[in-house]
Amino acid sequence: MKRVLTVLVAIGTIIGSLAAVSALAYLTAGWAEEHLFSGASRLTNIIFLMLIFVMIIATLLTLAERKWSALMQDRVGPNRARINLPGIRNRSLAGIPHILTDVLKMLTKEDFIPGAANRFLFKLGPILAFAPVFALFAVVPAGPSVMVFGHKVDMVVATPDFGVLYMLGIASLAVYGTALAGWSSNNKFALLGGVRASSQMIAYEVALGLSLVGLFMAFSSLQLPALVGELGLGGAAATGQAAYLWRSDVTMFGQTFDIGLPAWGFLLQPIGFIGFFAASFAETKRAPFDVPEGESEIIGYFVEYSGMKFGMFMISEFVEVVVLAGVTTTLFFGGHHLPFFGEWLASQPLMQEHGWLYGTLLGTVYWVKVLFLIWVQLVIRWTFPRFRYDQIQTLGWKILLPLALGNVFVSGALILWDPSLRALAVVGLLELGVLFVLTTTKKQSAEGGAHDGHGAHGHDHGHDAHGAPAHASAASSH
Repeated sequence: MKRVLTVLVAIGTIIGSLAAVSALAYLTAGWAEEHLFSGASRLTNIIFLMLIFVMIIATLLTLAERKWSALMQDRVGPNRARINLPGIRNRSLAGIPHILTDVLKMLTKEDFIPGAANRFLFKLGPILAFAPVFALFAVVPAGPSVMVFGHKVDMVVATPDFGVLYMLGIASLAVYGTALAGWSSNNKFALLGGVRASSQMIAYEVALGLSLVGLFMAFSSLQLPALVGELGLGGAAATGQAAYLWRSDVTMFGQTFDIGLPAWGFLLQPIGFIGFFAASFAETKRAPFDVPEGESEIIGYFVEYSGMKFGMFMISEFVEVVVLAGVTTTLFFGGHHLPFFGEWLASQPLMQEHGWLYGTLLGTVYWVKVLFLIWVQLVIRWTFPRFRYDQIQTLGWKILLPLALGNVFVSGALILWDPSLRALAVVGLLELGVLFVLTTTKKQSAEGGAHDGHGAHGHDHGHDAHGAPAHASAASSH
């Protein structure tokens, strides 16, 4: 009971912190628009969205991953570091002091550069690995556009017409960071790791882009704010994922509530969502796609890096986790929109009078969705064993790519047949049902074979589900 209460208090604290920072972001943006110049809110959004939300969450993930892995493996997580101050000298403080020790270690550790390395490219590698991932969030809307102090505030840094193309283009630059890091080190193991990382990232770039084509056709836009959509208020029609596929207004307590099935991306494009999430996850090079840096198979492409350069490679992985969750929320889970009651909430006099309050509520909804998808990534990271190199390439080229191509043709045909997207939604719901059955149905062949003398008996030879020897699979899991 105490542990459950602790978890509930922690969840409440996290949500409260997200709401407080969201409110501060909207109020600061409104103040900047009123007292500085038009468009100054975009500068404050850089501070709050990219430097505070993304970087702080990514930093805290270094601790959260250790805590979650300890919970899944039934062991004690980080709790040894202490702060030598009265009152907290003998308290673990939930392991937070470990973050401080990591930062101090990275900043004070010797910055060693191999004598035969290309010094310029060696220093450029970590920058190219970190900067593109960090810049991705510039086009991701993290809240609704509201009026604050009489000025319109958009909770996004930039809204170019080519928003998704910018995202795909900038994301592809990260390949250069891994390739340069491996080559410039003048280390054969680092070079092999860089080649593996580059080939893996390029293999999944194609499937990643094609998995989004159906979504673009459904909403006829490449702008992320347009894909998120706007509510239909004042007689205007709702757009993007804010629209309902099927809607019913229910009157209770003198209020009219909007209820229905929203046009969220994962309902219209479940195959596209799975392809995008899997391909993006593979590009983060985290387990089970961590062959480029897996100790049991090959030494990582950053083996020669130390100090803060090594820290930049590490923090870039956690930034990728946050950005992937944010982009996935925007594209497939309605962004900051609620699944229902959205128009009712927006029409309330209190929300219309205090736009920052409305923005705070929906901004918190957005970041809660992001944290949920981050948790999903941590579960995957600590559940599946590492894939072999040939399995990673097979998944990218022989499974995800054909699925993405087929999804484009099917989606295009359904949209031409029914522009209201309802036919596309029906097919999407059927696909979700099939996926649910496939993932919840147990495989009975091994058990059945043991009873009838056929099947698995005499044919397994101690191999796991990936075809590797069972003892090797266990040794490679980490």
